[in-house]
Amino acid sequence: MIQQNQLRDAILQNRMSQSQYLKMLEKEIQKINQKIDLKILQGEAYFKEARDHKLLLKKVRYHTRRSFFSRVFPGLAKFSF
Repeated sequence: MIQQNQLRDAILQNRMSQSQYLKMLEKEIQKINQKIDLKILQGEAYFKEARDHKLLLKKVRYHTRRSFFSRVFPGLAKFSF
């Protein structure tokens, strides 16, 4: 939880670019995946990790989504009028 607060603070202070933020999210997802894998092998519950994983994926998708126009007309988005 402390890392998430630090991450949010860094973004709010514009000390981190979007690509740096996405890389940090990917690293956190990988860490959580390793924890989940270990818990599965040990037969333990991993509800908290699954919730955190889902939240991080949602953040990645939010920051990498394309606009509606570029999804509907992908070829036209390249042209400038």
